[in-house]
Amino acid sequence: MRSRSDFQRPRPNTRRYDEPPARRTGTDADLLSSLEQLDGKTYGAYKTVIGDWDYGTFQVMIDRIQADPFAPPSLLRVQSTPEKMGLPTSLIETREQRIAVADFLIRTFDREIQSHGRGAVQIARTGQEILERSACSVSADRIELRFQVQMPARGRMILGRTAAEIFDRDVPDAIVNTLDFTSSEAADDLEAMRAHVHTYEDYHALQKALADNGWMAFVADGSMLARLSGVSQLPMEDAVAFESPESLRREVTLPHAGLVKGMAIEPGVTVIVGGGYHGKSTLLNALQRGVYAHIPGDGRELVATVDDTVKVRAADGRAVTGVDVSPLITELPGGADTARFTTENASGSTSQAASIMEAIELGTRLLLIDEDSSASNLLMRDSRMRTLVESEPITPLVDRIRALADTGGVSTLIITGGTGDYLDAADRVIMLDTYKCYDVTDRAREVVEEQPRKRTDEPWPVSESKRCPLPENVQSDRPKTKAAGTDGIILDNQTISLADVEQIVESGQSEAIAWIVRGMLEHVCYGELTVGEALDQVERMLTSGGLDTLRRFGAREYPAFLVRPRRVDAGAALNRFRGLKLSD
Repeated sequence: MRSRSDFQRPRPNTRRYDEPPARRTGTDADLLSSLEQLDGKTYGAYKTVIGDWDYGTFQVMIDRIQADPFAPPSLLRVQSTPEKMGLPTSLIETREQRIAVADFLIRTFDREIQSHGRGAVQIARTGQEILERSACSVSADRIELRFQVQMPARGRMILGRTAAEIFDRDVPDAIVNTLDFTSSEAADDLEAMRAHVHTYEDYHALQKALADNGWMAFVADGSMLARLSGVSQLPMEDAVAFESPESLRREVTLPHAGLVKGMAIEPGVTVIVGGGYHGKSTLLNALQRGVYAHIPGDGRELVATVDDTVKVRAADGRAVTGVDVSPLITELPGGADTARFTTENASGSTSQAASIMEAIELGTRLLLIDEDSSASNLLMRDSRMRTLVESEPITPLVDRIRALADTGGVSTLIITGGTGDYLDAADRVIMLDTYKCYDVTDRAREVVEEQPRKRTDEPWPVSESKRCPLPENVQSDRPKTKAAGTDGIILDNQTISLADVEQIVESGQSEAIAWIVRGMLEHVCYGELTVGEALDQVERMLTSGGLDTLRRFGAREYPAFLVRPRRVDAGAALNRFRGLKLSD
């Protein structure tokens, strides 16, 4: 059995990469001259410009040159200081401010290269969320931006003069227009940055208000929740602004937005009802993404959900390893142990039951469930079916949901349009009608009295199960650690589907999760730590050292496309790894 010190000591299968050529140093003029002299030479000669090049107020650092014109672009960094670039110290005093400023600079750089047709230059693409990213970091004495450049060629021959033009015009112009706030023309950009920071600070203040008041979520009045389409997170123009029911309206005071009123979701069981296309899913989607801050103008800036919230759904075919699903599923045919349930190919009901139990194991305080994406037999079982089929291994969630909140300490928010059984267990019932929000709790209780049903509430059992992953060498002859968009990760010859882990919002999070899972399997998990404890170690590592600390697990030096994932999402990926083994 391995010791805890192994976390600090690389194992033999840690990835190694070829050392680059000796780094050169010089001025921008030296770099341009070197590139011009490479004109017509074979592509590999580009590696001679790896090094640090002084452009005066900033340095361009070429860290890796692509192997050939068809390989992924070359990796570069730019470094400067807030003082040289005129970045006000008042905007980078706290960790939250620095994350927001870095996020803003990435977006500015991307707009600059897109709007000016600088096609050879690329940076990590961003969505609507403000996230911690490896593409840019800001501290009191340094700004670092990471990006890519496609080094030009004709066939496999270097176009040195074209490359010199890129490093004489495209690269420095994009950098100056992104980082330089010393000129009077930069006043508007500085104001936009300030708004970006203030939005992020208000979101974190709203998260603190959730904790202080014991709320699970908050949706501010005036929020624009509807999105442009089912495949776009951009706000819909002329959407109906959210207005909270008076009975659920609460107030918070934020540092920049001031007094804000909105709907607070308190602990317990919340049921959202309404007709089709009336806004139920729109509200749920806003809440599931409320675990992240959003950029100014998104419409969901003042929507916040407790940060360990987990949306669970059915996922036919996923792997499950040693999960105690006995609160929801018992006595499976064949005598399978549901206290340590394992399968390579879960059904809809068993997959969703496993996801619920895994989320609880990882400490979630709020489960989000949409009837449309759930296994119906896991959610409910009506009286007729209970009478007809007496031998049923599934204890539907409706029988446990009340106890899960009262004794298990886990709240649930569920959308339902086809069953009223959850009205019995609900603390509050919210109706969406043409995107208008109403508190219909009293009317729901009247309906329950008018149309009573036999309730079968069950206690929430206390599980003693502890899942402690064992180390696993996931290497193959072709080592690979990468993201497959937001829907999966690839570890060597195995693909882990994350299609049902809906709160991963950017591929950079998936890539970071891939390295986290590899690192946990090869460096952290040794049969003594539970899944949650192992994730806590990784979280401490990321908080203290940033995303660059994933280099301990084999990630490339100066990674440019990683995005900080949530602890629960990294745990979901580990739980879906088909080679996962647990100690007895």
